[in-house]
Amino acid sequence: MSTISRRALLNRGAVGAAASATAVQALMARSAHAAPKDRRPAGRGDGGYGPLVAAGPELALPAGFTYAMFGVEGSRMSDGNLTPKAHDGMAAFALPNGNVRLIRNHEDRDTAANATVKGNPSTAYDPKGGGSTTSLEVRPSGNRELVKDFISLNGTIVNCAGGPTPWGSWITCEETTAGETQGFVKDHGYNFEVPVSAENEVAAVPLKAMGRFVHEAIAVDPSSGIVYETEDRGSSGFYRFLPTTPGKMANGGKLQMLALKGNRSGYDARTGQRVGKPLPVQWVDIDDPDPPAAETDALAVFKQGEAQGGAIFSRLEGCWFGDGSIFFASTDGGDAELGQVWQYRPRGSSGGQLILLFESRSKEELDAPDNVTVSPAGGILLCEDGDDEQFVRGLTPRGEIFDFVKNITNDREFAGATFSPDGETLFVNIQGDTRGPGGANKGMTFAIWGPFEDGAL
Repeated sequence: MSTISRRALLNRGAVGAAASATAVQALMARSAHAAPKDRRPAGRGDGGYGPLVAAGPELALPAGFTYAMFGVEGSRMSDGNLTPKAHDGMAAFALPNGNVRLIRNHEDRDTAANATVKGNPSTAYDPKGGGSTTSLEVRPSGNRELVKDFISLNGTIVNCAGGPTPWGSWITCEETTAGETQGFVKDHGYNFEVPVSAENEVAAVPLKAMGRFVHEAIAVDPSSGIVYETEDRGSSGFYRFLPTTPGKMANGGKLQMLALKGNRSGYDARTGQRVGKPLPVQWVDIDDPDPPAAETDALAVFKQGEAQGGAIFSRLEGCWFGDGSIFFASTDGGDAELGQVWQYRPRGSSGGQLILLFESRSKEELDAPDNVTVSPAGGILLCEDGDDEQFVRGLTPRGEIFDFVKNITNDREFAGATFSPDGETLFVNIQGDTRGPGGANKGMTFAIWGPFEDGAL
């Protein structure tokens, strides 16, 4: 293998961008022609990294990789608070001092009757909301030591995924539309923004124009400032938010739902799809992104788009921007109901193209993809939320799946996979339990590093 470091490769800028584009194009070409019987796991030297072996009591990794664990549920943080449970979506950002800022969601699903606000109650959006985000500072080399950690947003609920923005913030998403009828003080089902620069709890401002629905994740196209959003329901839509002022989400904007061009009856993308087939896209307006009915009808926003021919997906989960496209996962889509990976490539301000990149045919290939990230080299990494064993799996440019991380400490899902800005470290969470006082299945965060340059990541 080449002795050129991963950091040196990524610092080549235009060369790295071209490599990423080539990788995604190759993935599309391969996926379009590969029959299920032709699929095989990618081995070491062929995009994958080889068999997984125990690298410690929590994780199995390919040979040559190691990890550090920190941010464990219940551990005392720098601000004196205990680390919350239910680690979920996460992103990594560069800090001016050279360290890495992680902003991490906590998908606390406790009810209004038994939830506890994290951090300072005076900054909480809802005094009965147990969800939150935490911000961490980590050294990017050596043993990846944790420098500090603290509550950065509180009083929200069911903070599932979200996404980073190019203007230096994390948008966290509530995966529920609960409100006063469920005992909460405030309406929920919104997105909130947390600046990377924050060193304490920030004011929790609901971004209501982005929609009140069962949010999962967002991804931002840096060239346009358009924000794409996924919805986690059995019938769900893929949305985009056109901000009035790019980078200023609180200034409002227009919410739209993806539809197939010329299809007024609603295209069902859940089954019967062909990998690699380009589908022309248009967008339909959502007239009321914050309907009063959303509290008792979580599909109140979706139904507005569906009535205008909006496309129907099943349980849309993670999404991430890369190579000028938005990649997103349908966790139980496909004929086998084991998951799909989609790509949306914008074209101009109105249309675009939708392509199914991968559809799982067996649990051994891919079992319920959830959070998604794109590596600096252009590979796609998928956190599973399936049954039994839990993996983080990679997708090579040839459309081949490979195992990269296995949870060997419990059966809880992985979440929040994200690469450090220099590409040298993968950060990822084991979620732990999302309800109750906590127990053996604790949330925890990992830093993983090693010879990424040996494979597709």
